[in-house]
Amino acid sequence: MIYIFIPFKSLELATNAFDGLRNDNDYASAGTDYLNAAYNDPPYSRMETILLKAFPLAPQMQLPSLKSAKKERVYELRSYESATELKFDNKVKMFNEGDEIGLFKKLNFNAIFYSEVVAGSKMPNLMYMTSFENKADRDEHWKTFGNDPYWKKLSAMPEYQNNVSHIDITFLYPTEYSDF
Repeated sequence: MIYIFIPFKSLELATNAFDGLRNDNDYASAGTDYLNAAYNDPPYSRMETILLKAFPLAPQMQLPSLKSAKKERVYELRSYESATELKFDNKVKMFNEGDEIGLFKKLNFNAIFYSEVVAGSKMPNLMYMTSFENKADRDEHWKTFGNDPYWKKLSAMPEYQNNVSHIDITFLYPTEYSDF
């Protein structure tokens, strides 16, 4: 599976992104085998597009400050589904006004983005991505997070109970041509 994250400054830029490719001769030439694949030998099984809107406290994607070799790095993509839109709004509030984002920052989770899904297959949900030097570093960060006094206080608050009904965690690893 391949994930591609593309930041856009506007919805219009996102919806028009592939129009330029359709008219790009260099793209057409370099992608001939891919673009002209036979119907019975497609280059992928399916494609999914998820449109995300950045959280107010994290309006732009951030490059992580990792020093390890790319082959050792771990990126953790988390998707938190909620049972209803109100429960979802509550979890988003927990990240923003509850300052869960601040806790991630304080504990140096190297977050790349925090966002709400505005179009996708598993709504309502939010997604965010953190990054680590390696798997052991990731595990240590989550252990520290779980034991943090602020997290214990925040997660015990009555107003933030039962706002997530399902979590998907996907571990991603960069290719050599990845930007980070």
